[in-house]
Amino acid sequence: MGTVESKVIEGKAKPRGKYPHVKRAGDFLFVSGTSSRRADNSIAGADVDEMGTMHLDIRAQTRAVLENLRDILKNVGAQLEDVVEVTTYLVNMNDFAGYNDVYGEFFGYEGPARTTVAVHQLPHPHLLIEIRAMAYKPAK
Repeated sequence: MGTVESKVIEGKAKPRGKYPHVKRAGDFLFVSGTSSRRADNSIAGADVDEMGTMHLDIRAQTRAVLENLRDILKNVGAQLEDVVEVTTYLVNMNDFAGYNDVYGEFFGYEGPARTTVAVHQLPHPHLLIEIRAMAYKPAK
């Protein structure tokens, strides 16, 4: 199988448990579930207006998740084009259209195989989406 390595990426949101952002096993990269959480623990797509009302934006969160995924892969010498499979977790399937639109900005029909499922909740009440991914990038 080759080398097995785990990596926590500097400058990204610290994992909320004892797991890496990405794990290489031979020629495969496994990216742990990634959200729109920033390094400072704020959440892209979760904003409070002047009246104190929370607004959650699936499009902004999806874009941030995919950008985080891209950054994690870049840190280990891979790119989104190397992704072969993703699993997306949505808190509400009513958000599917917005998520799907933004996803299409990053991937086309030649992109990864994909599964999208609804979940009861994610690790923070302001998170609407989480994506895990597997990439194929032969080790040098």
